[in-house]
Amino acid sequence: MATRMYAANVLFMSTRMLRCRRVPLRTFATTATTAQHFVPPASLETLEQGVDTLKIQRPPSPTFYTTRPDYYDTVSALQDAIRASRTALKAHHLLPLPPFALRALPPPDPAWASKIEMGANLDGQLSASMYRQLMVLLKELEVYHRIANVAGVGELEQVLGDLISGFESSKGIEARKRRLLKQEMMGKKAKLDEHGRSYTVGRRKTSAARVWMIEINQPKRGGGEAAIESTSTFLSPSSAMAPPPSTTSVLINSAPLSNYFPLPADRERILRPLKLSGLLGAYNVFGLVRGGGTSGQSGALALAIAKGCVAHMPGVEPILKKAKLLRRDPRMVERKKTGLAKSRKAYTWVKR
Repeated sequence: MATRMYAANVLFMSTRMLRCRRVPLRTFATTATTAQHFVPPASLETLEQGVDTLKIQRPPSPTFYTTRPDYYDTVSALQDAIRASRTALKAHHLLPLPPFALRALPPPDPAWASKIEMGANLDGQLSASMYRQLMVLLKELEVYHRIANVAGVGELEQVLGDLISGFESSKGIEARKRRLLKQEMMGKKAKLDEHGRSYTVGRRKTSAARVWMIEINQPKRGGGEAAIESTSTFLSPSSAMAPPPSTTSVLINSAPLSNYFPLPADRERILRPLKLSGLLGAYNVFGLVRGGGTSGQSGALALAIAKGCVAHMPGVEPILKKAKLLRRDPRMVERKKTGLAKSRKAYTWVKR
């Protein structure tokens, strides 16, 4: 009995020791099989294709992890364009230019977009320093564009022009076109047609005038007729022939000048360019005028006649320009104000 009790105690103690002892997990594993499961080849191909499609794709740009990838991509593209332009101009021996050549370039006429517009194009708001950096790069490209334009490097000029136009505002481009058109119209002088006529246009207030001027053909006298006339004049001075009446005419809307403009001030304003240039009586003047009153119509006719005098005699241009007859009068009628009789005239104030 005692032996049995001893054996039971030993078995109990050994079991507790086994429980407390760290045993590797492999001890409790079942018998492993060395045989491999069969895998169809078609499934292996599908598995390989799936692994290829799951390759890690790199970001499209190195600036992908920055806060403003579009802005930094634009800056990088502008810097690359500057380096390529500089290389092309150096290949044509156009860089570096001396200071006097840089001063001889045509003046810049930019139409850059504002900070807000440029930020909208770059999908984000631009700070002042970011906008300033873009402007520095764009101005350098604009200088290279002007150099290529003057030197006749057509391909480089076209590429830089297309690149710069992407940073200009549509309103600025339209304003620049109107400004260039106005400069061309101001510098453009009337030309004579095959019949020796000049066609000019003048405006004043709401009046517009069109004027045709043609030179009078003076009859040439022969030598015998001139000798007879001088002899008769020498013999009897009192019998000298009076000068023939002038055949010139100034017709306004198919009516003589004195009939269409009864006020002497209007007639003097119309004839003033002819008197200052000394061409009064040398040309026939035909005018068509529309709109406005007599003051505006006479001013429009005077401007058109002054332009016609310059077309026939370019030497009188400084005289007429000094008299300010080649410049349109910019004054217009001031609009009527609410509560007033006219633009500035007020009604009589009544106390009660």
